[in-house]
Amino acid sequence: MKQIKIGTCIPGNQAPEWIPHMIAAGYESVSINFHMSLGGVDLKEYHHVIREALGDSGVGVGSIGFYCNALQNEEQRKTLETAIDVAHLYGTNMVSTFAGALDGESVEAAIPRFKEVFGELTRRAEDRGVKLVIENCPMGGTWRRCTCNIGFNPKAWELMFDAVPSDALGLEWEPAHQMGQLIDPVAQLREWADKVYHMHGKDATVDWDAVKRYGIHGDKPFAYMRMPGFGDVNWRDIFFILHQHGYESDICVEGYHDPIYSGEWEMTAQLHALNYLKWARGGEFVPNPWDKK
Repeated sequence: MKQIKIGTCIPGNQAPEWIPHMIAAGYESVSINFHMSLGGVDLKEYHHVIREALGDSGVGVGSIGFYCNALQNEEQRKTLETAIDVAHLYGTNMVSTFAGALDGESVEAAIPRFKEVFGELTRRAEDRGVKLVIENCPMGGTWRRCTCNIGFNPKAWELMFDAVPSDALGLEWEPAHQMGQLIDPVAQLREWADKVYHMHGKDATVDWDAVKRYGIHGDKPFAYMRMPGFGDVNWRDIFFILHQHGYESDICVEGYHDPIYSGEWEMTAQLHALNYLKWARGGEFVPNPWDKK
């Protein structure tokens, strides 16, 4: 059994500055993430900067994330192609993204375009030994009116993986985005673990009193994004299921969302999440003394 590393997500443009601090804190991997734009970064050359920041720490890059709408934005699609092409330069075989959408239209309406675009992207990933993983974030969209990611719901995953049946295409799964849909994440992971190739460590707190009093379409929030250890998820169950299915990637904490532990409290929360997830996995590996010769 391989130890599941605990990493953290770092905004791509801040990576050179933040990586040394995260290494010093005890994180075991980093995910370098960009949202819709690279902000002037040249992915073909940026790996030199990332490798310099990592130094000889032994910490590696868990994934390169470019979260975009490749179904409607040609420039973003080309950038995603570049991310697939250069992932190996960063020492990873994992590229994270959104499934895209036809803005304002339903999940079903986007499937033919998804099949066309991600069929090509997945073949590119297969040729380069890359896993292309879809984050399960609704981005404010619904089944009938999507924004930039149809890949937020298990029914959509069925349609997506039927349209593009490749082992190179999988999920970048996190419990919080399912809890925001009132889905039991543990039960879901038991069903979908074999398609989970990468994970974000983000938790959620569901205010069931708000759900009972106001429902889910009113002006009262009912689900809060939280750091692992502050939310409702039993991460011991998550690790158990992942190990049952031979998961060998990492879990990267996605911070910057907690309504309480953010801003000047961000690093406090990052350390809490790191220590909690290490505890939930069983701590550090300790060899059996009786196995030594």
